[in-house]
Amino acid sequence: MNESASTKKSSLRLWVALVLFCALLGGLTGLAYEQHKPPPHSGPWAEPEVTKHTVDELAVTDISDLDALTLNGKLRILTQHIDDIYLPRHGYPPNLERRLAIELAEQLNLEPVFLHVEHFSEIFSDLNRGYGDVAVANLTITENRKEHVAFTVPVNYSYEKIITRVDDQSLKTLADLNGRTLYVPTGTSFWETAQALQVEHPGLKLKLLPGNATIDQNLDRLARKEFDLLIGDHSVLDVIRSYRSDFHTPLVVSQEKYQAWAVRKNNPQLLAELNRFITEQELLKRQETVYFDDLPGLKERKTLRLLTRNNAACYFSLRGALLGFEYEIVNHFAEQQGLQLEIIVAPTHEELVKLLVEGKGDIVAAFLTPTEERREQGLAFSRPYHFAEEKLVMRADDSIESRADLHQRTLVARPTSAYWRTLERLQTELKQDGIIVHLKAVSEDTETEEIINRVADGEYDLTIADSHILNIELAWRDDIKAGFTLKEPQPQAWAVHQEAPELLKALNDFHKKEYRGLVYNMIYQRYFKDARKIQSYQAERINGEINEYSAYDDWVKKYAEQYQFDWHLIMAQMYQESRFDPQATSWAGAQGLMQIMPRTAKQFKVEDPKDPEQSIRGGVKYLDWVRARFEDGIPVKDRLWFALAGYNAGWGHVQDARRLAEQLSLNPNRWFNNVEKAMLLLSKKKYAAKARHGYVRGREPVQYVHQIRARYRAYLLKEEAQENTAEDLARIKPE
Repeated sequence: MNESASTKKSSLRLWVALVLFCALLGGLTGLAYEQHKPPPHSGPWAEPEVTKHTVDELAVTDISDLDALTLNGKLRILTQHIDDIYLPRHGYPPNLERRLAIELAEQLNLEPVFLHVEHFSEIFSDLNRGYGDVAVANLTITENRKEHVAFTVPVNYSYEKIITRVDDQSLKTLADLNGRTLYVPTGTSFWETAQALQVEHPGLKLKLLPGNATIDQNLDRLARKEFDLLIGDHSVLDVIRSYRSDFHTPLVVSQEKYQAWAVRKNNPQLLAELNRFITEQELLKRQETVYFDDLPGLKERKTLRLLTRNNAACYFSLRGALLGFEYEIVNHFAEQQGLQLEIIVAPTHEELVKLLVEGKGDIVAAFLTPTEERREQGLAFSRPYHFAEEKLVMRADDSIESRADLHQRTLVARPTSAYWRTLERLQTELKQDGIIVHLKAVSEDTETEEIINRVADGEYDLTIADSHILNIELAWRDDIKAGFTLKEPQPQAWAVHQEAPELLKALNDFHKKEYRGLVYNMIYQRYFKDARKIQSYQAERINGEINEYSAYDDWVKKYAEQYQFDWHLIMAQMYQESRFDPQATSWAGAQGLMQIMPRTAKQFKVEDPKDPEQSIRGGVKYLDWVRARFEDGIPVKDRLWFALAGYNAGWGHVQDARRLAEQLSLNPNRWFNNVEKAMLLLSKKKYAAKARHGYVRGREPVQYVHQIRARYRAYLLKEEAQENTAEDLARIKPE
């Protein structure tokens, strides 16, 4: 760091200290707001209900200072629109800021309400018009912006870099920018940097981009050579590198810049309270990534780092919700301890242990079986919270009734897994009886469900799986089946490093109290029991005359027409979602005829998802919203299929599939036989690890779209046949 930068930072720290002193002198604490506590369900690190922000839908409320907010009981937090709920990644600045904003609201005894702006350039005008109270969006402090809003003390540091395609190695110095075109998102601080670059290098051309495009969408267009160069924030780009490698950043084009939150200039009380909070959080310090704190140290840091896997049993995203048995149970523990849960997805099962031992995580929750080998590596295990049998897995048309039927068969597993040791013992035992069994090892980053998928496809012969994992698979597919039990129920536990005895005790106390309790049983039922009752892939035939499809036809016709959908399609989708049952509730928490998730219900003002009209209105409006997020250039029918797939799995997973399709030389603008093929691959670790939204059970949205299309066509054909019959009868004259 040069001398001027160091002096600047010292001055800033002095100013921060002065602000803190003034705040403390004024007695600005959260204690005066005890009577305005948020609802009990919004625990210290609970994910807030997210409301989509559009200026037309919000009335300008009292834009007075902190006292008015206290009376209102809410803190409205303006933030940039997120492209669906992405899979939160370690260190991603927007995610960290949102978590801090939740804690701020909790300290003020206010309910955090997130309001998303579609265009980044709107965030300051919306703030000043009273549509929000604080802007939290990775905002870079600039002189121009300071004329319009008041900034807090910095929450982060960053610098800006030029982005180009990975195969473009022509940029060595800033002079190489001459003759190039730099594309800059509207309303961002990057524009000031770009203009300064153009002054120094007149041969550089600048072009503005829409402010509502995500960084990933812009990177996609860069990869397709639609853009020449982009500019971005290094801290965000560092995280994006964890899942894509089609760009590089050869040039730094700014000094270190400060980022902060913003409030209106006439809100000095709120600004002082924000400065107090931010300073207390010591956000000016670089955060350590390696440490071995026990529970007291974690509580000082207010963070619990969870090491887990991105799969259907541990942790994944679906329709904008973060799910997974391990995730939900650990999150319940973290809330009880007042800790923020930070998710770190290990690239392989082997890495789970390594990262914990290296001090890069605090707890491993991934259905680990305690072993002496793992204890020798430095792990300490909690009391068991789950027991699982190890079962043989085969194709649905296979027949293995006894151990003798395994002769000359091949069983597949990861060599470091507990399964492998079970298979080695089985191989030794059977050999004594003259039964030969072959073992095949697969890569350590291969998930059990991926191995099961390859068994179903005939690539592998047989495998072994824990009963709970197999239950999930059987709930979604009918091309595999369970064989006999190879190993009786084995304990599974969470792991911590051996330097954390207080954390281990807290985990043991938690399991002693919660195991088989109400919360545990509810979560367990959702993932490993109820799903089997909910899922059904038996397409029902449409028989008889169709005078009405359901009791809700009029509402479907009304809202389908309003949002320009064929009402037969909405009927087919509604049947697929709920079988026309307004009381239906899915294992993931979706409710009603259109199976609306709680977050979506909040977003589209559906107060009661089980009310038929509200559910239909909200569901059709949400489908329209998803459809609108795909480019106009996509063929109309494919845009509809994309919208249905996005409704089922989340818009972000469809975008990941489109990006992957392009990499595989498939058409990213066609669903059938193109993007659907890529969607199926996103359940495989090789591809999910490089997807922004991570793992998705791709078979589900693919079947979802196929089945809706089939039923939609059946509805149309049946009505056409009825119309033709009616016309024929009308032509017959009575004798």
